[in-house]
Amino acid sequence: MELFEEVSGDNTPEFTVSEIAGRVKRLVESELGWVRVRGEVGRVVLARSGHLYFDLKDDRSVLSCMTWKNQVPTLTMMPEEGLEVIAEGKMTASGFQSRFSLNAERIVVAGEGALMAMLERRKKKLAAEGLFDEAHKKPLPFLPNVVGVITSPQGVVIRDILHRLRERFPREVVIWPVAVQGDACAPEVARAIAGFNALPQGGSPPRPDLLIVARGGGSIEDLWGFNEEVVARAAAASEIPLVSAIGHETDTTLIDFAADRRAPTPTAAAEISVPVRSELLADLAGIEARQSRNMARGIDLLRQRISALARHLPQPEGLLADPSQRLDRAGEALPKGLGHLVDRRRSRRVGAAAGLRPMLFESRLGRESQSLEHRTNNLAKGLRHAVERKNERLSALIARLRARQPRERVRQAKRDLDRFSGRMTAAVGTRLVRLADRLQALERSRSSLGYEATLARGYAIVRSGRSVLTRAEEARRARSLEIEFQDGRLAVGRTRGDARKSGTTGARDTRNRRS
Repeated sequence: MELFEEVSGDNTPEFTVSEIAGRVKRLVESELGWVRVRGEVGRVVLARSGHLYFDLKDDRSVLSCMTWKNQVPTLTMMPEEGLEVIAEGKMTASGFQSRFSLNAERIVVAGEGALMAMLERRKKKLAAEGLFDEAHKKPLPFLPNVVGVITSPQGVVIRDILHRLRERFPREVVIWPVAVQGDACAPEVARAIAGFNALPQGGSPPRPDLLIVARGGGSIEDLWGFNEEVVARAAAASEIPLVSAIGHETDTTLIDFAADRRAPTPTAAAEISVPVRSELLADLAGIEARQSRNMARGIDLLRQRISALARHLPQPEGLLADPSQRLDRAGEALPKGLGHLVDRRRSRRVGAAAGLRPMLFESRLGRESQSLEHRTNNLAKGLRHAVERKNERLSALIARLRARQPRERVRQAKRDLDRFSGRMTAAVGTRLVRLADRLQALERSRSSLGYEATLARGYAIVRSGRSVLTRAEEARRARSLEIEFQDGRLAVGRTRGDARKSGTTGARDTRNRRS
């Protein structure tokens, strides 16, 4: 028997390797075509060429996937290792290596559980970078002049914010319209935050002092745009203080952690942004009353202290009474003492002269008498001058003491205190007048910005229930209408035929009011 003898009756066809590989390629691409594959993302590589390579795996198999360079920017999300996703695309096979792979053109997260897992990973990553640190949070301005709102220009969210701002304290509002869900949400919100921060001071439109990013409630998929990294990073990098108001109080997104302040609802964001004007007026009146009371109490306490100190000071007259009396007694006794001294000297000289010759004695006695009288006169003049000088010095001392006496200083201090009190009262009054003028100016601005001024110019507002109608189609569908004029409201009941007839007029009125 030949080694390569053909087996008789065997009709199995024979193929080359290339033929088999080509048939497998055609079979895979024609039978499978466009598929959706669910699995866990494994290895992820973004090549230098721009192509994206990643693996999808389950507990038994691994499928190689790729996305071409020109398709990568169209992906709504980039695959992350460990994330469960659903990849959509075409199955392809390589005839040369007998390998098949998925050309993924769309990638979405597989279910809410996978979304929450990815959200938790992003949150930990950004927190580790310090984007959520309290040290980076900026304080909100007490009364912003301009409020920037980033939200959809349609719907109840923007209406609630504008109504609440007008009700509490009217401010200038600049709206940046964005998509609040879908693939365009994240990039538009990030660009709006950066755009507001890029506005120059004093330009047009004006640069806001506060930003509000707002959206109504929804599912986690609806709110997912506010969980993208690009939005969280833009909020953290904003130089303008930012308030996030996404969804309801139970909804939490990444922008809430990066914002300077989180509001549970869009209405609450407006309440956080501005104070209540009536409360400010009440606080101002209370401050004025407390300041007046404190000032009066302080002045009374100072007066009481000055009076108490004045009562304990000695009288200037009492300080000089004893020295003045001693000086008077010494002045009265001085002439008598001089007379006694002169008599004693004269007696001694007369006794001594008794034993002298009469002529010599008389001559000498005459000279001594003249000398004694001259000295007596000089001494008397000197004593009088001394007493006069003492009296002059005493008078000058009394005058200086009176000029410097504490009572006069106390009285001067009281006069200074009274002048200070008057100036302080006038200054407080002037400050209060300026504040009152400013509040009146703000009130005039509020009146000019309110819709009541528009009504006074001949316009009207059409409502159905609690909703304001802005389109003719809405008026046609409404069962009843209420029209608000300047001086009141008018209820209008209409039949179905009336609604059709008045459709054109209602549309024209709505356009006039909006213009």
